[in-house]
Amino acid sequence: MKTVTLDVRTPADAMADFARAWKTGKARKTARISFATPELLWKVLSKKRWELLKVLCGAGPVSIREAARRAERDVKAVHGDVTALLNAGVLDKTENGQIVFPYEAVKVEFLLQAA
Repeated sequence: MKTVTLDVRTPADAMADFARAWKTGKARKTARISFATPELLWKVLSKKRWELLKVLCGAGPVSIREAARRAERDVKAVHGDVTALLNAGVLDKTENGQIVFPYEAVKVEFLLQAA
């Protein structure tokens, strides 16, 4: 199963992992998309966007109109959410303009601890 991990890490930590993988030639077994703060993660992954990812998970490439139909939402609103998810690197766009969430599972990982 192709899984993506969404996590909260500082940009320096994310770059250090990238540099380590580049140097050793060993990539992670799962894809990882990192956010600098939990607040940014929740801003990008609003409730409606999370619901959109659920209908796109494992669906393959679809049009925005088809994504809206599957999510039972307005096309214009879905277009705005798709744009935000594309900008965050969560969704991809195919050569023919369709959108794709190329994963079958999502893991969200972050730590909340006392200040």
